[in-house]
Amino acid sequence: MSESQEVAVSDDDRRTQVRRRYGSIAAAGRLDVSTPAPSSCCGTGATSSCCGDPAVTIQLGYTPGQLASLPGGADLGLGCGNPTAILGLKPGQAVLDLGSGAGIDCFLAARKVGARGSVIGVDMTPEMLTKARENARKGGYRNVDFRLGEIEHLPVPDASVDVVISNCVINLAPDKGKVYREAHRVLRPGGHLAVSDVVATRPITAKERADPSLWSSCSSGALEVGTVKALLKRAGFVDVKVKLRTPENVPDSLKGQFSLGVVSADIQATKPQV
Repeated sequence: MSESQEVAVSDDDRRTQVRRRYGSIAAAGRLDVSTPAPSSCCGTGATSSCCGDPAVTIQLGYTPGQLASLPGGADLGLGCGNPTAILGLKPGQAVLDLGSGAGIDCFLAARKVGARGSVIGVDMTPEMLTKARENARKGGYRNVDFRLGEIEHLPVPDASVDVVISNCVINLAPDKGKVYREAHRVLRPGGHLAVSDVVATRPITAKERADPSLWSSCSSGALEVGTVKALLKRAGFVDVKVKLRTPENVPDSLKGQFSLGVVSADIQATKPQV
């Protein structure tokens, strides 16, 4: 049997792996670090887990004031940056969060866009949606709507949002090109994409990509920077920028990813004006 036959994994298998992992995290309210993944957005072991640790969340670009404003349970520590800080959100804007989890970035965006603005969070894991909706109820967020869906098939109309954000999620999608095309579809002309995600600094092998723990823990699904830029441009975006976080400016709990050549990055792009 060839290597490609040995490591073949279907897109549906990948989605099932991701749903299972993040459904468990949502149900527990934290990452189960008793059985850590070899490399993870949330660390590589019980002593280095970042999940729900405010100090680590602040290192990723959030402020103490932002964290204090959140309903309890909104920060599960699953991100690799702060997409709401990449560009300045404005009052009245419509924002879409791809893979919204327990709602941390949706709630921060909701405060920035205000009552005249709106935020949609899309997640494919029902347990995460339940948690996010409960957090929205606790926090009194009336301008946030959480929807069940895959980010390759967004339940959002064409040209209906001003900004698309995402935090360490697009790497989990089997078809990143389709994610970017969907983001382009739902953005209004002149709209912006602002994403915190992981990217690869070396080629990732087929065997590594087939490892369910590596893929579902935000590691082996990462693409190299050149590929990310090419997919965004092919989707129709312009002004594409990818800014890497080096080992010197990320929390210790994220450095386990560097063994796989994966680093976090801030990604920006714009949909051209018609």
